[in-house]
Amino acid sequence: MNFQHTEDRRMLADTLNRFIAEQYGFESRDKIARSPEGFSAPMWQRFAELGVIGALFDEADGGFGGQGFDVAVVFESLGRGLVVEPFLDTLIVGRALAHAGNEAQRARIASLIDGSQIAAFAHDEPGSHYEAARVSTRAERSGDGWLLQGAKGVVQHAEHADMLLVSARTSGAEFDEAGIALFLVPRDAQGVSVRGYRKIDGGRAAEVTLDHVQVGADALVGTAGTGFATLEHACGYGLVALTSEAVGAMDVARDHTLEYLRTRKQFGVPLGSFQALQHRMADLLLEIEQARSSVINAAAAIGAPRVERERALSAAKVTIGRIGARVAEEAIQLHGGIGMTWELPLAHYAKRLVMIDHQLGDEDHHLARYIALSRAAA
Repeated sequence: MNFQHTEDRRMLADTLNRFIAEQYGFESRDKIARSPEGFSAPMWQRFAELGVIGALFDEADGGFGGQGFDVAVVFESLGRGLVVEPFLDTLIVGRALAHAGNEAQRARIASLIDGSQIAAFAHDEPGSHYEAARVSTRAERSGDGWLLQGAKGVVQHAEHADMLLVSARTSGAEFDEAGIALFLVPRDAQGVSVRGYRKIDGGRAAEVTLDHVQVGADALVGTAGTGFATLEHACGYGLVALTSEAVGAMDVARDHTLEYLRTRKQFGVPLGSFQALQHRMADLLLEIEQARSSVINAAAAIGAPRVERERALSAAKVTIGRIGARVAEEAIQLHGGIGMTWELPLAHYAKRLVMIDHQLGDEDHHLARYIALSRAAA
């Protein structure tokens, strides 16, 4: 198998890496991440103009990429810059609309690609423990439309989103895969309340409450009760994105640590001259390459049959969770006390690596899922 990116993907990566290095340096990123909005609308528009958002979607939906490796290239670069703009939710919501949306809903993907609208993925619920099918929010028929009632947690960029992709149960028990539906809900719809807060790794998220929210029949994405397959499909691309972002962040943490070991002196010699520290860095470099391999495998499997695809995705998330935590710990320890200071970019990369493990299912969740999928395939 040829693991070299196409020329178009290499050009995209070079362009995006250069733009982030020149326009999205750490000081600028830190200011954006701590702003009341949690992201920069002008910067989001510039990413759109560069075509970065369009690379996440197929040509049929107005993009010019959309393959697993296109997503991986974009998010690896975003991880290198700790970009906080709403790429992940844009990808997941757009993919869900492309997978199951009607013509009018699919047409809204264009507004995501050009940056004129922001979408938020409102699926996780308090106490759901990463179980994708654990949906308590209810959707009941109300006239020609639907009435939504429930609560969602940790919804990225919900305060400034134009629309929310909300999962709700139309039938079945709390853990049933059957009976889940997806709805496209305007954030300013009556009965939608949003309580925002800052995230530890930068940017903002919110708790969303749906109190008798009335939506029309055209809000339903796909058919009632069959939304789980769409959720799994869209979140699969989200997992490729997150694991790729982690690899980009690991590369930067590695580079910063190597540079510190080369320049910081103890007993008159660079720290990097000590053999014990060289062994630790060598082990870390091997681990990062293993993480990169798992992401390549996941990106290659995104179009494979369900069990093969989901196993590769869960395997990558397990690997990233374990290695991401180790990279964060080792990088901070090798920097000493300075590694924990807010002013040092490394501390922010470490926080982001730890938090990536908790998005779309942590290491333990995906290990159990991988085992269950392997048994089902046996």
